[in-house]
This record gives sequence, structure tokens and C-alpha cells, in this order.
Amino acid sequence: MKILVINCGSSTIKYQLIEPETEKAIAKGKIDRIGMDGAVLTHKAFGKDEVKISAEILDHNVGIEYIVSILLSKNHGVIKDKSEINAIGHRVVHGGEIFSGSVLISEDVIKQIRACIEFAPLHNPHNLRGINACIKFLPDVPQVAVFDTAFHQQMPEVAYIYGIPYSLYKKYGIRKYGFHGTSHYFVTQRTAELLKKDINELNLITCHLGNGCSMTAVKKGKSIDTTMGFTPLEGLLMGTRCGDIDPAVVLYIMSREELTMQEGNTLLNKHSGLLGISGISSDMRDIEQEKENGNKNAALAIDIFAYRIKKYIGSYFASLGGADAIVFTGGIGENSPLIRKLSLSDLEKMGIVLDDEKNKLNSKDARIITKNDSPVTVFVIPTNEELVIARETVKFLT
Repeated sequence: MKILVINCGSSTIKYQLIEPETEKAIAKGKIDRIGMDGAVLTHKAFGKDEVKISAEILDHNVGIEYIVSILLSKNHGVIKDKSEINAIGHRVVHGGEIFSGSVLISEDVIKQIRACIEFAPLHNPHNLRGINACIKFLPDVPQVAVFDTAFHQQMPEVAYIYGIPYSLYKKYGIRKYGFHGTSHYFVTQRTAELLKKDINELNLITCHLGNGCSMTAVKKGKSIDTTMGFTPLEGLLMGTRCGDIDPAVVLYIMSREELTMQEGNTLLNKHSGLLGISGISSDMRDIEQEKENGNKNAALAIDIFAYRIKKYIGSYFASLGGADAIVFTGGIGENSPLIRKLSLSDLEKMGIVLDDEKNKLNSKDARIITKNDSPVTVFVIPTNEELVIARETVKFLT
């Protein structure tokens, strides 16, 4: 059995072909610059060299055709016929309150995903383009939608209702939804495996730190609160997103700078966060290097980033009534010993005792970075959202 996992952006398609029996990706790749000059397909089949192919890829339909073609390629492929693709799993960013789990895609499901575009206008339209392209090119292959928001749909009302008139929630669906659900779900399951404990016995705080960042309080395997909200703008400081902010600040800036709604949205989503504070980059690696060079704004951006993580750790520790483990994942979470150390500093009274040497180790494997006698275990676990999508997709074939 082989599952094709598709993750579509506005000008990109990421893909993996996964064998569920071994849970290994036998091929993976990405198309960049769809609809633009210089489109490139980067492809890597297991046991073969990576290849880059420049092509004119005008839209997602052409992109999916290229992906299937290279999977079938004599020199670079891993299958001999399209029929070897048993199902396709799609990442869909927003499922609103409609979807609390993965679903087999139908015309009705497509309409409902389309109805959620107003909540995720930068993501859902492109996710739909990937779905429609696969229907066109692989019409007989079952397709499954796996939603970023689904893991958080069991949050209690006290966590997801905002302090605005309740009628606006009922009228427009304005509430906290949360994102990065597949990543939080994966590391939750993986932590239970590593601890050799039933997930229903564990309280966890999971930290997905990348260009986009979110944290989740997981009680007995279920998300009870998360930092991202109605949109992915709420919560932690991020690469270019501001995170938590007094709403009046937005109104004040828009008034003084005479910004339109679109310009205000762009300011908060594209020009704020690490980039806005540091004035250098949205990439933590660049900012850490500049901190080493003595750049004060870079140091400030790092301190604010870590402080917010620490603040939410304390908040979620209280919400959960204590935590068994904390998990770091995502590009920054997995690769920045500095951020992990700053985020966990002075938390010994909460039972978090970091081991500096373990924290500094550079490894791609899941690992513990606290001392052996630390009451709370802290893990670094590489996330695997594609595997979650493949697992979810398989459920509809058995």
C-alpha cells in the first residue's frame, strides 16, 4: 500500500509517497514557484540521488501531473503504475467547527472546505486547488482531508470563547480554533510511546516552534488549550507575526499610519515578530548569529521570543494541574539549544531541571534534555505531519 501526501501552498506543492506498513517515505519532494518563471521540482527517491527539474508549471494541475510523472519515472521514480497509489491525503489548514476529524473527500466536503475560506483565505483556496487537481488527474483514487484545526476541536468553551458579545460567536463563528494540530497530535502520540505510558494518563505541553509557532496544553491525549486563535496570528512571537497584542494597538497604528485593512493585516502578519523587532530577519539562525555579534535588537527579539514561551509554559502548567512532559518540535524547537535553554530557565521549582550537555547535543532523533531526576521530562521530538496525514488516510481504506 502507498499513500501520497499532498500539502499545497499558493505557489508550492510539497509531497511524500509513504508506505504505511513501514511508515517510511519512499519518495518526497517539492515544487516551488508555481505560476512564475523559474519553477523547480526537487525530488528525492529513497536510495537515489536528489534531482532538480526546471519546468513551466503554470498551475497546481500541472504540478500534480509532474509529481505523478516523476513518481513513475524510470530513472527517478518508485512506482510503475498510477494504480499503486492507493489513496491521497491532503493537508487542509482550516476545518472550522464543521470538521472535528479527518474525512473522505466528496463534493459536499469540498463545499464545506470552501465555506471555511473566510477563516483561512491564505491557505484553504490553495489546499482546494491541490484537491481538485488530484481529482482531475487521479479520479479513481480515494482522497482524504486532514485538518490542522481538528485536534483542537475538543477544547472546552472556557478556552475557545473570546470576551466579545456571544452573539458574534454564534453569528460569525469568531472563536479560537488553533492550528498546527497534526504536529501537536504527532508529538503527543510519540511522547506517550517514548515514556511507555498510556496517553490517557499524561498531561503534556507541546511547543511547535518554526516560522509559525504555537503551543498546546494536552490533557489525557486531548487539546484543552492552544496559543493560536481565530487566525494563526495569536499567541507566541513568530517569524513575521506579532503574536499576542493589545487590540487597541492595532486600531491606534492604523489610525496614525492611515493604513487600510489589508495594510494593517500585512503589517501584523508579514512585518512584525522576530523580523519586526530585530530588523534583520525572520530566521532564528540569522538572529542568533547577530546576537553573537553584539546586535542588541537581535538579543531583544530572542529574549521576547523565549519569554513568551516560558509564560505559556507556566499558564498551561496551571491549566493542566501539572505536566508530565514538555515537548519541543519544529525547526527552532528541534535545532536551537539557546531558545530551549532560555525558555526553561529558572523553572526548577516547577520540576523542570534542564541538562545543559544533553540540550547542546545535535541529533535528528527524539531525545530527552532534562536531568535523570527531573520531575518533568523535556523532550525534543522531530515532528512528522506527513506521517499523521498518511495514518489518517489509511483509516478510510480499512
